[in-house]
Amino acid sequence: MWASILTWPRYNFPYDLPVHASTLPAQLPRYYRTPYAIIYHLAHLSDLHKISYPCQLEEEEAQAHKSREKTVTRTQREEVKVNNASVTEMKHACDDALKRFLSRPELFKQIYTHTDVRLALGWASVFVAGGTGLYGWKIEFEKSKPVVWTGLILYIILTVLQALYSYFIEGDIVFVGKRKTLDKRIVTERITISSTSTPSKPTSPPAYALTFSFVRSTSGGKSLLSKGRTSQQNGYNAFFDEKGVLDQEVFERWVGGAVAGVMEGKSD
Repeated sequence: MWASILTWPRYNFPYDLPVHASTLPAQLPRYYRTPYAIIYHLAHLSDLHKISYPCQLEEEEAQAHKSREKTVTRTQREEVKVNNASVTEMKHACDDALKRFLSRPELFKQIYTHTDVRLALGWASVFVAGGTGLYGWKIEFEKSKPVVWTGLILYIILTVLQALYSYFIEGDIVFVGKRKTLDKRIVTERITISSTSTPSKPTSPPAYALTFSFVRSTSGGKSLLSKGRTSQQNGYNAFFDEKGVLDQEVFERWVGGAVAGVMEGKSD
């Protein structure tokens, strides 16, 4: 019987096998033909599928490499855990996750203008207060009054300016990103995202709400190509489990879908 099997015609494995071809290893290359394939097909040798063929080794190495990359990514990504009874903590965690996601090199370069302005005003007020206090400590009280009063007024002005800037200009903005692409010309894309928390209702839990504003322009912003503005919101329970751990993959998919929509020009 085996002699007759070994003398059978050479099949274009696995495509020309007459029956039960699905029982054969799908990874076998086409250049592996009978008698080994037919012996496996007819005799059902349980250990034959353990043979490592060249193409199998390449595929197994590639799969193992991808698995290691995924494992490393999961290991390196720090777990985000908050008190899920605090809406403020969940909002701050989502804001931070949004900034980490969108500021990746392949997405956007984060612009820190608002942060820089607030820091500049804050540090200026600190230096004014420190300088005024040092001057008042070294100079006699009566002689230092004019400078101390000037320093006090300047400190109040700087503090008020910082508060007004944060409230009226920066507002709820959590991310401003910018990137440049080349499409026969230099195209600049700018996205601004604001976040708020929607209070819970009898029929719905508290939600994380985002407002997206996108502008695509060229010639240094002089020529407007497209723009979009949209809003999205989703309950915090969609991102956090009962232990307060943020599902970052789910959150990033949601944010990524919303960003893709506004970049396509969708508007509310």
